[in-house]
Amino acid sequence: MVALAHTPPSAERLRAVDGFLTEAWTDQVRHDERLRPLDVEVRFDRGVAHLTGEVDEPAQLRLVREQVGRLAGVFGVWCRVRVAGRDPVVVDLGCGATKQWPGNLGLDIFPAPGVDAVADLSGSLPLADDSVDVLFAVHILEHLIDFLPLLDECHRVLRPGGVLHVMSPWWGHVNAVADPTHVRLLDVQTVKGVCVMRPPGTPRWYPLHAGSDGASIFADLTPLGPDDDGPSATHLARFFD
Repeated sequence: MVALAHTPPSAERLRAVDGFLTEAWTDQVRHDERLRPLDVEVRFDRGVAHLTGEVDEPAQLRLVREQVGRLAGVFGVWCRVRVAGRDPVVVDLGCGATKQWPGNLGLDIFPAPGVDAVADLSGSLPLADDSVDVLFAVHILEHLIDFLPLLDECHRVLRPGGVLHVMSPWWGHVNAVADPTHVRLLDVQTVKGVCVMRPPGTPRWYPLHAGSDGASIFADLTPLGPDDDGPSATHLARFFD
């Protein structure tokens, strides 16, 4: 069973957790010969692992993601890693004037500095099939009455092995209801529903990571193909009730 915090951790505790995670990851790399030669930097910020650097092949990036994600206290693993000399295509959905990383492609319904393309996120995304490596949906889903069409569009535009990073207010925190433009309440269990409760024939997702810090929920999702196996019960038990 996943225990969700009812009170978000203090800034001091978050700094301490980040320090613990940094020490734990350094120790893990020291003892894992698969990780030592990889040119990937892992930085922890309020429980989110930020990965940068370069690897030779996708399997190496998957290895780092999986090992970082196993550390207790990690809420998400956000990656901007070059693979085989290619920069990832990273898109910020609903970015406004602030992108998660400089250089991301920014989409928003309103023009603003940093918005590269104006797009209604409740409709089709102006992106080609299988064209994006990383999508950010940070404080977006709670603004959409029905966010499933957007998730289906994210599934369409992500390359196989691509990742959708979700962050939204947790339903039990005041931030979820303080903003009058919020029209949906979300929980980590909502992410489970997205992954295992969609009707047959709809786009399917595999949860790489999911969690809550008592103020926000986090999820890292990767698209499944029609013939791919879904998450096992033991994998789901890592994140969900």
